Amino acid sequence: MKVLVAEDDAVLADAVALGLRRRGMAVDVARDGDEALTNAQLNSYDVVVLDRDLPRTHGDDVCRTLVAEGSSARVLMLTAAGSLEERVEGLELGADDYLPKPFELAELVARIRALTRRPANPQVTCLESGDLSLDLGRRVAARAGRRLELFPKELAVLECLLAADGRPVSTEELLERVWDNEVDPFTATVKTTIRRLRTKLGDPPIIETVRETGYRIATP
Repeated sequence: MKVLVAEDDAVLADAVALGLRRRGMAVDVARDGDEALTNAQLNSYDVVVLDRDLPRTHGDDVCRTLVAEGSSARVLMLTAAGSLEERVEGLELGADDYLPKPFELAELVARIRALTRRPANPQVTCLESGDLSLDLGRRVAARAGRRLELFPKELAVLECLLAADGRPVSTEELLERVWDNEVDPFTATVKTTIRRLRTKLGDPPIIETVRETGYRIATP
């Protein structure tokens, strides 16, 4: 899961980013509205945690722009004002959810996960290939009826590969979708994660390496 935290309070933003990363999410941070829009245009996020009172471009305008541009990211709006009127205004701008400050990290995490359980295509709740399946809502993978004990990054990589429907997925795309901007682009983290995932998926091998292209799920 890839999340953008748009928050001008550096202490709060860093604390939220750290908490989300510890729960297996890839997190980028934007300190103002302009940076948030730039990041959203350059990256594909599952959720944007958006402070309403951002400097430069106001959070309301960031939300309007994301909606107008057809962004697939869910928007979770934050604000220090928790009145009903404020919540209604935020939702009418196109936000998918609303959380007043101060908040507990556990609630933020629960809200983010709830948003990602609302797929863009409501008919798609499970990805499958042969005897391999991934329940998107429950975040549970299984092969031949056996539940797989996967770490969050391994689940995220598997989701990317299954969603590609046989198309090779490059290392760069996996880094962009599963990890965040702090990862070293020259790291072997993708290769290491793929190796662990292959071991857990068992035999016969199902993840293929496509030379000079990336990885894909083998056609059953």
